[in-house]
Amino acid sequence: MTDSQKSDETLASAPANETETTATPAEDSSPAEDSSPAEVTNPGPGAEDAPATEDAPAPGIQAGEPNADGQKSTAESPVPTPAKRPAPSPAAFAARPKATPSAAAPAPAIVSSAAALAEAARWGRVEGDGHVFLTLDGEEHPVGQYPGVSADEALGYFARKYDDIVAQIVLLEQRVSSKAPSTDMQKTVTHLREQLAEGNMVGDLRAAEGRLDTLVAKIVDLEKSEKAEHDAVRAAELAAREAIVAEAEEIAGHDPAQIQWKTSSGRMNELFESWKVAQKSGVRLGRSNEDALWKRFRAARTVFDRHRRAYFSQLDSNNSTAKAAKEKLIAEAEALSASTDWGYAAGEYRRLMDEWKASPRASRKDDDALWARFRAAQDVFFTHRQAANEEIDQEYGANLVVKEELLAEANTLLPIKDLTAAKKALQSIRDRWEEAGKVPRADMGRIEAGLRKVEDAVRHAEDENWKRSNPETKARTNSALSQLESAITGLKDDLAKAEKAGDQRKIKAAQEALDARQAWLEQLERSASELA
Repeated sequence: MTDSQKSDETLASAPANETETTATPAEDSSPAEDSSPAEVTNPGPGAEDAPATEDAPAPGIQAGEPNADGQKSTAESPVPTPAKRPAPSPAAFAARPKATPSAAAPAPAIVSSAAALAEAARWGRVEGDGHVFLTLDGEEHPVGQYPGVSADEALGYFARKYDDIVAQIVLLEQRVSSKAPSTDMQKTVTHLREQLAEGNMVGDLRAAEGRLDTLVAKIVDLEKSEKAEHDAVRAAELAAREAIVAEAEEIAGHDPAQIQWKTSSGRMNELFESWKVAQKSGVRLGRSNEDALWKRFRAARTVFDRHRRAYFSQLDSNNSTAKAAKEKLIAEAEALSASTDWGYAAGEYRRLMDEWKASPRASRKDDDALWARFRAAQDVFFTHRQAANEEIDQEYGANLVVKEELLAEANTLLPIKDLTAAKKALQSIRDRWEEAGKVPRADMGRIEAGLRKVEDAVRHAEDENWKRSNPETKARTNSALSQLESAITGLKDDLAKAEKAGDQRKIKAAQEALDARQAWLEQLERSASELA
């Protein structure tokens, strides 16, 4: 469909249902000078259906034939002929409105406003036969022909084509000023330029071209701005993807023996979900960038998965070894649970417990189950031993009463006044203590500690008595006393000589030595009196 056909369809859809006729663009400024048939354009879809009028031009005047004045014309006159239209499709027939019962007369052509006609008259004119001319850069150019209507209607028809172009320019200016997406804006400008270049309209074409030139510059700026924004978004998206890959590589690079697998696996899954969301709804980074990042990300995930599989495989092997070792300990513990050899079995259970602590741990679930079985075997043994001890404690209850009486008797010996009598009484208490027998286990420590306190007191009194009556101690004390007394006598003589000589230094030294020996003598005399 040509541009003129698009404009004609717009005209045909106007509310006023403008009368559609054939517009024939002339090639010269005057129809009389046209030497070839004029090109015929289709002003509207129903142009060929318009009824012929009596004022329509004659079919044509051949060159050399006489005209109404009896003279031959030197050139052929332009003959308006309707352009052939393609056969309408069934859909076009269906889209047409149904005819009303009473057919209305064809609507008159749209008459433009006086202001619009005045503006159009600045840029074009109409001849009597309907030919319309455009004044452009001081020269007239044929636009087309609209026969059978008034000059104003013919001029208004071609002016409205220009107004359609201006309306599209205004719409494009609004899109640019509102910073709408610049997609296809340059294509729209090119299309409008092509329509203006056809010259089948009346208006200020140079002004429209100037506005398009201004739009081109603004569209270029808008495209640059959009590109800058797109580059910024792309850079941010690239940084986000790079951060995802870097974190995945960091997780994959950890020591498999120290990594927290549950936390790390969850984080790796989160990174993968973030990658999928970014790839689905984020900005495209270019095939090379996306492929390079994906290869790194996939490699990190592969390494992490390989380490995880190896770790858990080794962990399963260790768990199997630990379970086997602890199963053996459990078997021994269960075999000892029925033993009545309380001392031996208790020692074996302590050994088994030490081996259990030294054994490697299995998985938490398995280890808890194994420990429950091991503990249950111990509980069976110690429950039986506790029951046996309770029976024994009931038998030893009478013995406890006897020993508590003996302990009260032993406490009457304190403090020790007569060592010989205290030793004799304590020996009697000991003999009866052994005859009384065992006491309940819960009271054994208390009873034994009470008697031990009395025994320690008697032993301490005996040691003190020995120190006082030891002959060797007495001899050593007497020898020291004799030596000190001799030394004191010599120092007194030295002091007397120094005082006689008036030597103050010797007097001071002799006096200090004399005072020290006298202090020692007093201490030894007190010790000797205590031994006596």
